[in-house]
Amino acid sequence: MLQHRMLSKDEEAATGSEDTEVRREDQDRINRFSRLHQRETVLEERLKAKQKDKEDLEEVSTELELADEDELVPYKIGDSFVHLPLEQAQSLLSTSTDEIDNEVSRLEDQLGEIREELSGLKAALYARFGKAINLDV
Repeated sequence: MLQHRMLSKDEEAATGSEDTEVRREDQDRINRFSRLHQRETVLEERLKAKQKDKEDLEEVSTELELADEDELVPYKIGDSFVHLPLEQAQSLLSTSTDEIDNEVSRLEDQLGEIREELSGLKAALYARFGKAINLDV
């Protein structure tokens, strides 16, 4: 696990100057930061979509609670709707909700790991370059 501390503005100003040479390892860190930031953006978008799907499933689940037990309920599978008994539709809905919950948890874990590494890279790069580099995206 990466251990780092945030630099104060004065410490940032004292370290690094406009003419600090960019070493290969610095460039590798900058490139890694860029790739991780892009990955973070993609995962955030996926997470938002999954959270929206989860909300939609919860809304459908609530509506199914009001349905008559003897009714056939339209249930979307792929691009088609099939009419299923209420109990079967609720079971499939529960399974789908569990799958989305697992996916949301997985995405949140990945985002946490990426953000931790980004924070460490940011601290190291600001320590080296100070105000000469801007990583606030």
